[in-house]
Amino acid sequence: MKRSDLKFMPRFFDRYILLLDEDKDLISGLNETKDDFESVKALLTKFQEYKYQPGKWTPKDILQHVIDNERIQTYRALVFSRNDTNVLPGYDEQLYARHSNASERTIEDLLEEFQIVRQATIFLFRNFTVEQFHQKGICFEIEVTPLALGFQIIGHQIHHMKVLEDRYFS
Repeated sequence: MKRSDLKFMPRFFDRYILLLDEDKDLISGLNETKDDFESVKALLTKFQEYKYQPGKWTPKDILQHVIDNERIQTYRALVFSRNDTNVLPGYDEQLYARHSNASERTIEDLLEEFQIVRQATIFLFRNFTVEQFHQKGICFEIEVTPLALGFQIIGHQIHHMKVLEDRYFS
C-alpha cells in the first residue's frame, strides 16, 4: 500500500505522514528506515547525554520515544484492523519520557529494542488486508486508519532523525 492509497489525511498525524512521498510504499518505507538509527550509532553514543537546551530530551530519550510511539501506533493499528470500535486514548509523551528509564540504558540496548520492535511492526503490517488497512478507528477524537498509522510511524521517525541531525549532531 502506498501513501497515495490513504483515503483521507488524519489531522495531527498529517505532520508526519506528509514527510513521505505520495508513491512511498508502507512496507518498503518501514524496511528502508529500520537502520537509520544504526547508521548514526557513533553520533548517538557521542551525544547520548547531551541536551541542546534545558528541558529537552537526550538522544537516548528520543530513541526511547520513537520506540514507544511505534509500539503505541502498532497497537492502535491492530485494534482498528480487527474492527474494534473502542475509542482509544492519546498518550502523554512527556509523561512516558519521564518514566522510561532511558538514561539508565545503553545506546546499543535501545538500538536492539528498536530493531525488534520494527521487525514486529513489519510483520503486523505485512499481513493486513486492504480492508484492514482502511478500517477506521477513533484515537483521542481523531479518525485514523491502520494505513495512516503505519505512515505516521515512518514519518515520526524521519522527523526525529532530522531533530537529531539539526540540534544534536551539527
